[in-house]
Amino acid sequence: EFRYVDEPRRRPDPARTSPQEWRDYLYLRSNPAGQARELWLHRSGCRQYLYVGRDTVSNEVQTAVLARTEGTR
Repeated sequence: EFRYVDEPRRRPDPARTSPQEWRDYLYLRSNPAGQARELWLHRSGCRQYLYVGRDTVSNEVQTAVLARTEGTR
């Protein structure tokens, strides 16, 4: 129902990137322990993007705000 949208990263140029850098871009994520602010998509429901405040250790969600309303607060 909900889909995690990737952490913001800049895509490297495949023609100028080493195989190691390309692998890192494709497969490695920062995955910090503790509080995180993440972008999620309510894919099977309203199809809206949400900013979710979540503890990555306990998986407890503290906040969820529609991304389109984020600029109005």
